[in-house]
Amino acid sequence: MANSIDYCLMVLSQFQAVGRDLFTRGLISSHSGNISVRMGDRIIITRRGSQLGNLQEQDLVETGIFKNDRFTPLASIELPVHRAIYQNTPALAVVHAHPPYAIALSMTEKELVFEDTEDELSGIGHVPVIGHNQTNRPGQAGEVIAEALKGNNAVLVDGHGTFTSGQLLEEAYRYTAALEERCQVLWLYKTLKHRPAD
Repeated sequence: MANSIDYCLMVLSQFQAVGRDLFTRGLISSHSGNISVRMGDRIIITRRGSQLGNLQEQDLVETGIFKNDRFTPLASIELPVHRAIYQNTPALAVVHAHPPYAIALSMTEKELVFEDTEDELSGIGHVPVIGHNQTNRPGQAGEVIAEALKGNNAVLVDGHGTFTSGQLLEEAYRYTAALEERCQVLWLYKTLKHRPAD
């Protein structure tokens, strides 16, 4: 962690707020998902298997973006993806979540395109789906995910979840929540559209 106690407490507070919101909104299960922030050539990321809805100081791991160190094995299994995003984009924060409606749609769509005023305000307009009809394992496809995030605020990995990035942790979280809300509306629309007429 950083030298300043005040800064460490501020970072921990941000992680706790976002982790709690992800859990209470149903965007992750008890021990899934991971979040991180960049500090120069260092990354603070949630510990492997941590409970995002109840993060403690020991659940945050600081390690290198470009190099491994003794703390690297403690980091989330998705560390390679977070590293690739920081190495290839200007992002300073990343959220990886498992929102159910977004994941369900990722299994049937190759991309999601939202074209209304709400999406302009939310920052979610076009969301590519990568790894379509492939076996997608945690920690894989970092370069592909990073490339997709160069022109988009969010990306979906087929059957696995979302990666969102921003300049602030709260911003990356906002994109995750906005995408799931839009996916829920789209799911309901598709369901009603195909409902048999009475």
